[in-house]
Amino acid sequence: MSTAQAANPDYSLTIYSSAQPGQMNPQALQNYGVSLPGYALVRDRRELSLQQGRGALRFSDVASQIDPTTVNFASLTDPAGTRVIEQNYEFDLVDGQKLLNRYIGEKVSVDQIQGDKMERITGTLLSASNGLILMKETGEVLTLTHYANVQFPSLPGGLITKPTLVWLVDAKRGGKHDAQVSYQTTGMTWWSDYNVILSGTEDNCKMDLSAWVTIVNQSGASFPEAELKLVAGEVNRAPAAPQPAMVGMMRAKTMELASAAADTFQEESLFEYHLYKLGRRTDLPQNSTKQLELFPAIVGSTCKRELVFTASELPYRWWGPLTDQGYNATREGEVGAYLEFQNKEANGMGIPLPAGRVRVNQAAKDGSLEFIGEDLIKHKPRNEDVRIKLGKSFDVVGERKQVDFRIDTDKKWLEETFEISIRNRKQVATKVVAREYLYRWSQWNITQSSSTYDKKDAATVDFPLNIAADGEAKVRYTVRYTW
Repeated sequence: MSTAQAANPDYSLTIYSSAQPGQMNPQALQNYGVSLPGYALVRDRRELSLQQGRGALRFSDVASQIDPTTVNFASLTDPAGTRVIEQNYEFDLVDGQKLLNRYIGEKVSVDQIQGDKMERITGTLLSASNGLILMKETGEVLTLTHYANVQFPSLPGGLITKPTLVWLVDAKRGGKHDAQVSYQTTGMTWWSDYNVILSGTEDNCKMDLSAWVTIVNQSGASFPEAELKLVAGEVNRAPAAPQPAMVGMMRAKTMELASAAADTFQEESLFEYHLYKLGRRTDLPQNSTKQLELFPAIVGSTCKRELVFTASELPYRWWGPLTDQGYNATREGEVGAYLEFQNKEANGMGIPLPAGRVRVNQAAKDGSLEFIGEDLIKHKPRNEDVRIKLGKSFDVVGERKQVDFRIDTDKKWLEETFEISIRNRKQVATKVVAREYLYRWSQWNITQSSSTYDKKDAATVDFPLNIAADGEAKVRYTVRYTW
C-alpha cells in the first residue's frame, strides 16, 4: 500500500459561514467545537505515486471534521485513466488507553518509581482498567495503580496517528501523478467587523470606514500557504446536513497600487453569489483565529447624523381598530442617535457590505478616539443606504401627550390629537425628527398639523424640526381613522 505524502501540499480553501452578525464571541471560540457555524471546501493538490492497475493508496493530513461523502479525487496527469473505485475513512486515532486495550494478553514493560530509583517491570498485560494488572514470567501477578511509563513493542495495526482516506485506485498509468483531492469540512467559519471614525459636524458629517474579516479554523487540520476564497450569498444545503446561511462578503475596491490589491479580496460572480479571493496566500493553522483586511480604509465619505424622537408604539397586526382612548395616550419618548451613509461609488463606496458589527468612534477635543456606539447591519448591496443606531441622546428630551379624542362607533371614525414637545439642552442648535407611528388602524388621514411632515410608509410619518440651543419645539397634529 502506497502513502500520499504531504511534504508540499498546495491548498486552496473556500470558506462559507452561517455566523449571524454579532453572534460569535471570540473569547469563547474553544467552546463551539463541532457547532462552529460554518464549513469549508478544501482543495488539496499534491504529487502522488500510483501503481499501474489496481492498488491501495493512503491519503493522510485531511481535516478531522471532514465529510467523507464529499471527497472527490482527480488525477490531473491522466484524468480519463485514473479513478477511485473504493474508499475507506479511517479515524480511529491512537491514544494511551487504546494502546493498552490493544496489548491485553501481550508483553509490555512498565516503569515504576521506587524511592529515588526507576524500576522496570516486564510482563503480560492482563487488564488496563483502574490501573494495570501484569503477570510476570514467574506467574506472579502485580497490580500497578501508579506508574511512570509504559513501553510497547510497536504500534498495533488499525491504529493511526492522523485521519486518513484509504482508496482503491485503478490507474492505467503508473508512476507520478499530479492529483487534486477536494472535500468539505466543518469547523471553519468567518465573519466581518467594521470600524467607523466619525468627524465633522452635524451639518457636515464625514467618516472613514475600514473592515476586517475574522477566520476561525477548528477543522482538525492546518493549511499552510493556502489560497483563500470566501463566498457571499445564502447557499442552500440539504436538510441532512447543517444549513448555513451565507453571510455577505465585501468586494474590494479598485486600487491604484498593485501591492495594495494583492493584500485584499478581489470579487467575481459565482452563480447568484459573490466569490472573493485574497490576492495572496496565507496560513490557516489548526485552532487559530486570523484577521484579514477586507479592503483599504475608505476616507472622507459623507454621512448623515440624525436624532429621532419616538414615543408611539409600532403598529402590530390589526384584528380591528384600537378604540381605547387611554391606549398609548401620554408617554415620555426617547431620542435615538443614528448614523446613515450611502453605499454608492459617488460616496467612495459602492461595494456589497456583508452582515456584521459596526463600531463607531469619534475624536474628542484632546484628539483621542472615543467609542460612541455600535450596531449590527444585515447584508447591504451596493447603492443601498446603511443606517445604524449609536445610542440615545443625553441632552435632547421630550414627551408626547394626547390632548383630544373623539369617536363615533356608528359612523366608524375616530379622531385623536397629540402634542409633541422636544427640548434641546445643548449649547448649539440641533435637528430632530419626531417620528409618529399611526397604530390604531390602517386607514388614516392627518387633518391638521402645525408642522410639515413626510409620510415614510403606510403607518409612519416624520416631522422634521430645527431646535435652537437650549430651546424647545412643539408639534400638534390631528389624525382621523376610518373603518
